Order: sequence, then C-alpha cells, then structure tokens
Amino acid sequence: MLSVSVLDANRSELAADFSGATPAYARLDDSAIKEGYFKHIRYLVREFKPDYLVIGIEVNELKLRSPEKWDAYRNLITDVKSRIRQLYPALKISESISLHNLYEADVSDPQSHVEDIMNHINQNDFVAVSFYPFLKNLRTNTDFQRALEFLHKQAIAPIALVETAHIAQNLLIPNLNVSIEGTENEQRAYLETVLENADSQGYEFIIWWAHRDFDALWETFPDEVRDIGQLWRDTGLLDENGEERPAFSVWQSYFKKSCQELGAKFGLPFLAH
Repeated sequence: MLSVSVLDANRSELAADFSGATPAYARLDDSAIKEGYFKHIRYLVREFKPDYLVIGIEVNELKLRSPEKWDAYRNLITDVKSRIRQLYPALKISESISLHNLYEADVSDPQSHVEDIMNHINQNDFVAVSFYPFLKNLRTNTDFQRALEFLHKQAIAPIALVETAHIAQNLLIPNLNVSIEGTENEQRAYLETVLENADSQGYEFIIWWAHRDFDALWETFPDEVRDIGQLWRDTGLLDENGEERPAFSVWQSYFKKSCQELGAKFGLPFLAH
C-alpha cells in the first residue's frame, strides 16, 4: 500500500512545498494544483507499483477544520483519481478517514456531516480507515466495538484499516494538554476486537502503526514535532527494548491462522504449517 497526502499535517491546508512554504492558490481545485498532484501521484505509482493507493490522508479532518475548502478538495481529488484510474485500472484507490474524528463528531449536525463524508468516501474502491481509539478516549471492548459498528453501518465499499494502534502505557504531554491513561491489557483488548471484526466483516487488511515503540527515534525529533510525535510513541506490539507485549501474541496467533487458511485454500503446505 502506498499512502500520499495533498494536505498538511493538520489536515486544514494544502501541503507545503520543498521550501516549506504553502503554494499560493485561489481554490484547492485550481488547474495547477490538479495537474501538479496528478503528476506527483503518477510518478509515485510508477516507482512503487502498489496494489493499493491512499491518495489522501484523513481527509474528513479537512471538513472539520476548513469546511469552506471541502467542495474544492472533492473536485481536486476526483479529477486526479479518474486520471490515475485510466492509467492504472487494476489499482485500488481510496482516501483515508480518521474514525476517531468521524465517530461522534463534534459538529452541529453530525448526521449530515457523516453522510457528506461517506457519500464521497464510498465512491472509492475501498474504505480506508485511520483509527487511534485513545485519541477519542475509547478504552473498553464495548467502546471499541461501538465505534467499529458505526463504521460498518456507514461503509459500502470494503474496509481496510490502513493505520491503527492503541497506547500500551499512560500518555502525558503537558504542552498539548494531553493526559490519557493506557495499559498493555487495553492494547491487547483493542487488537483482539479489531481482528475479530476484520475476520467477521471481511476487512481487506490491517496495518498496525507502529509495531515497536520508537523512543530512540523520538529522541532525535526536532523540538517542533516532539510533542505530536509522542502521541504514537508507545503504541508498539513490542516495547522500546524489543520485549513482546501481550498484544504481540494476539497478532501472531491471527497471522498464523491466516497463513494456515491461505495454505489450505491454495494447496501451499509451507503456509498451512
């Protein structure tokens, strides 16, 4: 899977160029932006040859933070998608949504907001989902299941969790006014819930981000991104020392089961065993 975004990290503005400046534009669907993003995506697909393409990341957050740009964004991305599909008809294309910011969205008319987002997203080849339940303060099996059932009711196309994780220890970031409790058992419970739903609902795939705590990498982050980077630092199935957390055995068990099923289906004994 290849994941690319035309939006900045806050999902409220066009991404900066190589100089770090935001290009001047009147609307997100200006012809120059359409042409530039098409050429960018065409180059990346040609180089990486993905089976799945996420052509926009957590795009529902643009409607939350810069709603006046939403219609122009849809025009932009629809134009680029149609041109890429003509070149690569077998490529599965989508735009990801952040479930933690769509489920129980903090807007004046949640139903209309969700309908508008999903009417657009369901036109894709699959529904690409980013989900970090701790950012919504979801902590129990019941919480996790309700959020996923909400997703199932909204999605028409097949679902893929293109990035997901849950913290395994408390998250405290004073500069962001963030204080969230987390435990290894909560992480395990979330992963179990996700995998059970993936099995029963036929998800395309799941990507856990990241598989190991990145404390050592985080220490090298520039000051301006250290706080935001800490949000996902302690979500690994392995801790910062490479020690397995309880959720790791859950992942391994499901992975082995999937391999066995594939091996039996296609007569590949090295997978079945």
